[in-house]
Amino acid sequence: MAVSIRLRREGAKNSPYYKVVVADRRSPRDGKFIETIGTYDPKKPAQNSTLNIDRVEYWISKGAQPSDTVRSLIKRNKKAAAKGDSPPQSEHGRTESIEREPLSPAPSAETPG
Repeated sequence: MAVSIRLRREGAKNSPYYKVVVADRRSPRDGKFIETIGTYDPKKPAQNSTLNIDRVEYWISKGAQPSDTVRSLIKRNKKAAAKGDSPPQSEHGRTESIEREPLSPAPSAETPG
């Protein structure tokens, strides 16, 4: 089975959002896939992709061929990880939400009575 690492389009019309997936080369672009290993948002500036580099390297070691776009995303994410610019990721490769200070409660508008 020939396996490729490629983009799977998500999102609405004129608002593309892609998932980086490992899929059989014969399956259609948005069809069946084996595993999701990252995301790519072309509309977002700066760091617009997340990849689970461990899974990417695993699949490449098994013979998966990345598409040209995915190859450039891998290169960019490896460079960002080396610099330390990548967003925090969980063990599953998903970006963790950044902890924010909770908002102070609104003053109560109770009237005595």
